[in-house]
Amino acid sequence: MAKTFRVGMIGYRFMGKAHSNAWRQAPHFFPLKAGVELHTICGRDAAGVEAARASLGWRHASTDWRAVVNSPDIDLVDINTPNDSHAEIAIAAARAGKHVLCEKPLALNVAQCQAMLDAVKKAKVVHMVCHNYRRIPAMAQARKMIDEGAIGQIYHYYVRYAQDWIVDPNFPLVWRLQKGVSGSGSHGDINAHIIDLGRYLVGEFKEVCGLMHTFIKERPLMDQSGKGDGLGARRGKKMGRVTVDDASMFIGRFANGALANLEATRFALGRKNHIEIEINGSKGSLHFDFEDMNRLKFFDNSQAGDRQGFRDILVTQPGGVHPYFGQWWPPGHIIGYEHTFVHTVADFVNACVKGKAVQPTFEDGLRNQRVLEAAEESAKKRQWVKV
Repeated sequence: MAKTFRVGMIGYRFMGKAHSNAWRQAPHFFPLKAGVELHTICGRDAAGVEAARASLGWRHASTDWRAVVNSPDIDLVDINTPNDSHAEIAIAAARAGKHVLCEKPLALNVAQCQAMLDAVKKAKVVHMVCHNYRRIPAMAQARKMIDEGAIGQIYHYYVRYAQDWIVDPNFPLVWRLQKGVSGSGSHGDINAHIIDLGRYLVGEFKEVCGLMHTFIKERPLMDQSGKGDGLGARRGKKMGRVTVDDASMFIGRFANGALANLEATRFALGRKNHIEIEINGSKGSLHFDFEDMNRLKFFDNSQAGDRQGFRDILVTQPGGVHPYFGQWWPPGHIIGYEHTFVHTVADFVNACVKGKAVQPTFEDGLRNQRVLEAAEESAKKRQWVKV
């Protein structure tokens, strides 16, 4: 293993923790074609990023992302910042000749996504969007079964992504609730994931009809002490306007004729990170529940009538039987959320060695953004919109 990729990661909070764990673990479990060095972690708060460096296993800490992406000591750039800075950082990294892994959604709008795609293509660097749910073994297994024709012609793609973390009207106005920073609310945050899964499993979207709603119009501004962020944010006394959606849903049609029904909400009490997917076809159906992520349910209509019904596929068989699982544990020893990032990093590193594209690429990020914007336009105009 002659090559070692030195990683520069921009951002260090929720996704920074998930990605740091993946960079640490991937070389220990997957046959990577190159070494990995957690070289520099970067964030705006010097004390915060130094604490992250010490706890997450990075060699260096920085508060200057430009210095990181332009450093000759960095080979790969991993972007985990709020959405409004994705484009600027990714374009600069590409121009500096770095391979780029970027959190979703790729950017704030289609124009930024296109500029990012143009930059990585011009630089001829490997580029990937971190839609980690593609690398849940059950989702990769579902794709395999669909490609093999197990459920026949697809008729329906139904999915609900539900959370409840902002139901409290006193929860503060964090960056995810500000359109200028996030681009949209539940739509770009979690609908983006299930749009990407729809494209991965079923095909390209053709047209959509959307509805978006904001339940809480004003919230307390964040405590200016700077302590707390995300779920741990603290509220101050002043109020500010929420400029994104709390819930988003749309129906649609894929280019292959399948129908789509997607819902994303952060106002579903009792649902913490609930993703439920059902795909119906001419020969059978697939059902997945993220809260039971090692299981895929399969209805096979070719079975005799007296033994039909959804059956469980426990997606934990190693030896190449189920995707990714051969690198983990004996059959039945389940894996979790964090492993999806390890799978992502492993595939990304090996693609960088080969200089080959690895899905989902920035092209996928652009196509996802086109669906997001079409649904938002539809909600505003109250009419169908072509993607």
